Amino acid sequence: MAERMRGAVLVLAAGALLTACGQPASRPAAPVPSSPASASPSAPPAGLAGLKPCELLSTTDRSTAGLTSLGEEKTIGTARACDWTEPGTFGVTVTLAEDAPLASLEIDKGTGKRVTVGAHKGFRVSDRRAGDGTCAVLLGVGQEASVQVDVTNTGFADTPLACERADTVARLIEPKLP
Repeated sequence: MAERMRGAVLVLAAGALLTACGQPASRPAAPVPSSPASASPSAPPAGLAGLKPCELLSTTDRSTAGLTSLGEEKTIGTARACDWTEPGTFGVTVTLAEDAPLASLEIDKGTGKRVTVGAHKGFRVSDRRAGDGTCAVLLGVGQEASVQVDVTNTGFADTPLACERADTVARLIEPKLP
């Protein structure tokens, strides 16, 4: 019984920590001086909480993906996201959905294809018949979260090219995902 209670307390504490990590700080914390006694490395936050969406594509990654501009952070619902726009060509949005497991996402039958990117299973979603120049790659991250890469071509044309771009960005960010 005591073992079960201790496990429940640990789970609740971990849940509270994850919830707190997803909230913006009200003011910056003062730097803590480092001393040999307190120099033990701390573990990174679990799941997607430790990731910043706009940092998932390095300068080299952006070049590989055909992007020349920095991303712009935004929020979509409760999810953190980053938008990159290549004027006159296409745009990419990467969304970190900490509370949307892959299994909970609604994917229209006929538009989703199962894919594996690195160690992550997911779906590529596009309507090639509509030819609307949009494509998304959705990757599951653990049992509780997902990452979505959305590409929209300027002029809403060339869906295969949009999927090629979404696949490229997904391959670039995948090694950085938990």
